[in-house]
Amino acid sequence: MTGPFINDPVVKSSPESIAAGAQQFRSQVGHISRQSGVFFAGTTFTAVLGYIFKVYLARVLGAEALGIYALGMTVVGLVGIFGGLGLTWAASRFPPAYRSTGRFEDLRSFVSWSVLSLIGVNALFALAVVVARRWISTSLYHTPALASYIYLFALIIFLGALTTFFAQLLTGYKEVGKRTLITNIGASLLTMLFTVVLVELGAGLWGYIFAQVASAVVVLIALVWVTQRLTPSGARFSFGSIHSPPREMFSFASAAFAMDIVGFLYSQTDKVVLGFYLSARSVGIYAVAATIVAFIPIALQSVNQIFSPTIADLHARGESAMLNRLYQILTKWIFGLTLPLAAVVVVFSRVLMRIFGPDFEVGWVILVIGAAGQLINCAVGSVGYLLLMSGNERRLVRIQLVTAMVTVSCCLVFVPRWGVAGAAVAAALGNAGSNAWCLWEVKKVLGLFPYNRGYWRLAMPAGAALATAIGLRIALRPAHPDILMVVVATVAVYVVFAGAVLLSGLEADDRMIAAAIWARARGIFPGSQAGMA
Repeated sequence: MTGPFINDPVVKSSPESIAAGAQQFRSQVGHISRQSGVFFAGTTFTAVLGYIFKVYLARVLGAEALGIYALGMTVVGLVGIFGGLGLTWAASRFPPAYRSTGRFEDLRSFVSWSVLSLIGVNALFALAVVVARRWISTSLYHTPALASYIYLFALIIFLGALTTFFAQLLTGYKEVGKRTLITNIGASLLTMLFTVVLVELGAGLWGYIFAQVASAVVVLIALVWVTQRLTPSGARFSFGSIHSPPREMFSFASAAFAMDIVGFLYSQTDKVVLGFYLSARSVGIYAVAATIVAFIPIALQSVNQIFSPTIADLHARGESAMLNRLYQILTKWIFGLTLPLAAVVVVFSRVLMRIFGPDFEVGWVILVIGAAGQLINCAVGSVGYLLLMSGNERRLVRIQLVTAMVTVSCCLVFVPRWGVAGAAVAAALGNAGSNAWCLWEVKKVLGLFPYNRGYWRLAMPAGAALATAIGLRIALRPAHPDILMVVVATVAVYVVFAGAVLLSGLEADDRMIAAAIWARARGIFPGSQAGMA
């Protein structure tokens, strides 16, 4: 079949090769579903708690205080990009190779030099931020109240660089479950606990930020302890002589460093420009809405955690057909799992924002625009990782650089005219544009394309999910409380979508993934197996 829908089988294969391919595909799907399932469960758990926690903060602290916090975190994000030195990406690439091949001295040198560099550089950056606190607060953001919190944000900068590195080191050791438990679940619960105690004692915004500092200290200790146990004894840090770091880490780290910088530009520019042109209250409303939008691609983020090393493995072995098959089926499932959530976010946008308080309802338009951008993000799948893990990081850097320039320009034009809606439009355009470009590069360079005729099977379920969301929005209009309305609608829309998918029929690869997910669910809830007997 010609046209955009490719990967229809045209070459006859022997029964043995077909069986071997099916077994390999089944193995890859099982591995990806298990590991991404852990990340998905942990992230969903913390996101739901985080949403409730954000509601608490919004009602206790108010939009202006959250705006001050969001402005401070842009400083943390920017400085954190430079302070990371590209080493966080390298931590997930080189250590596993060194450990599996017995290059323990290279592993020890890499980890030792990375940690020492991060400590020294980020201590200087944190000090610089403290010295420049009045310029940042008054001249840049026109929010003098921010200056009194800069000391705490400086500590977050220092601790954040180290926690991110050790978290990525756990990913490199293929311990995504342990990383999720510590950095997602543990860190979130500690932050919430410390915050509630301090805020209820009257500490206000200071208590919220200090709670993050205290949580980061505990998380860092846990990460260091776990990674130390996983690191071979011959590669652990010691105060003896440390060899020069491997040369290969510099070229990769420099490319990753460039990606981090341009990535920050198009992901954080909206908040920086809002802080310059508008009030802290507007930034607070935007930040709350952006948090909800960031949760929409949870399925994509979960798959990316484990699909990225699979990409590198299959590409290195030249198995492009298997890679394309995985890419197609995973992208379809990612998009399918995202559609109902996006429908609820768009249709119930006013209700979602109203939960945070009456002042936040005006941010509903941010949810609608942001959801559209994230749907495009999920519709193209893991295009960024396909370029990065196949040795095409320079193409990815170029895409991100151009996207950053376009996003910054759009923000500068749209924000003075349309306010927070202008920032949302600029961010969505940048998101959609970069993903479309990455898709084109993946097709041109790697010969991979995520779409086939099976995608048409999503049309009817998507229409049913949207119609259900709209119908429930009308039917539940007088219902209270708002959060219960959203929960009921989300469950109902997913049930309708799943039923429509079953009615439209599942292909062989779809049934394989469904079986893997069901097997994972039975492992988590053993009683479900008995109930089905």
